[in-house]
Amino acid sequence: MADNILDRFDKVFTEEKEVDASKKIKVGIIGCGWIAEAHVKSYLKCPDVEIVAGADLIPGKAEKFFKDQGIENVRCYNSHKELIDNEELDAVSVCTYNATHAECTIYALEHGVHVLLEKPMCVTLEEAVEIRRAEKKSGKVLSIGFQPRFDENMKMVKRIVQSGELGEVYYIQTGGGRRRGIPTPYGTTFIEKETAGIGAIGDIGCYSLDMVLNAVGYPKPLTVTGYISDFFGKNPKYMAKPEYADVFGVDDFAAGFIRLEGGIILDFRISWAMHLDTPGDTIILGKDAGLRIPSTDCWNGSIGGPLKVYHDVAGECVVTELPMAKNKGDNFDKKIRSFVDAVKYNLPAPVPSEQIIINQAIIDGIVKSAQLGREIAIEIPEI
Repeated sequence: MADNILDRFDKVFTEEKEVDASKKIKVGIIGCGWIAEAHVKSYLKCPDVEIVAGADLIPGKAEKFFKDQGIENVRCYNSHKELIDNEELDAVSVCTYNATHAECTIYALEHGVHVLLEKPMCVTLEEAVEIRRAEKKSGKVLSIGFQPRFDENMKMVKRIVQSGELGEVYYIQTGGGRRRGIPTPYGTTFIEKETAGIGAIGDIGCYSLDMVLNAVGYPKPLTVTGYISDFFGKNPKYMAKPEYADVFGVDDFAAGFIRLEGGIILDFRISWAMHLDTPGDTIILGKDAGLRIPSTDCWNGSIGGPLKVYHDVAGECVVTELPMAKNKGDNFDKKIRSFVDAVKYNLPAPVPSEQIIINQAIIDGIVKSAQLGREIAIEIPEI
């Protein structure tokens, strides 16, 4: 009997919904790089979606992209403005480099188009504020591309915290990293200041922050002391091509000490490159129990092993290990499907910008604090 009960933890129960394909939503792809390929593959699994147009700043890139994906009759443009001005679209995926996330998203919203915006939300808090204002004025769906939200183990982290099992949370340690993982196989757009704006802190740090902030209800940040470095990115011997070190203009390591509303301390660190396998497990400490979330060798938006809850039973220190949940389906597909459903049925954004602006404020605060060399206050304007 006990074995049968434990087996139930291995199953993910999801209700399969029949998709109404009688009315297709028309989607455009802005930015035809490697992440756009994942968007397209997931959209193609949605029988109620038609990809009708795409845009990329590099002449001929969009045409080649859709040809490589085996999609015909897609109208291609050289800018997001041309695409939006000339097409009757329901929605767009913004898959451009970080520095243009804001302008593409705002233009789409201002023209009545729903937006799925790839992470990070943008580069600065100021950009995030302008995005939120455009969203609020438009009344359209804006969802941020955080597919780890759909991972069953990530959902379990939130359920544990929200259940009250830990009691009042007072301290969080989180982060992730790679020993060698500067993303240069795709060229230099991830590492140049003009295109990326921010490095590891935005690329994978935003995921790590979302994991814990979502679990505790996204409290507002009050102050931050930040640190960033670029020792590996600027050293030719650690780069895929030595010349990349000359154009490296972002962080390859970042850390922050953040005070959140509710008396919670957040100790954060993230890395593209370091002389260590991991900066440590994620831990969430409450007054009644603690939760350990094992790290992964290369941050991928999931967990590195079973969750462990540290608590007391009858005066004894006990550790309860929760078996890892099995995901049914692909998390990226779920991200796309949830966005499509929100557009079709006027549902709330699956990953709302009102939460992710807090994520962005912390990232922005770490960068600005590091530049100033002191603790700073974080202030998010009312929108």
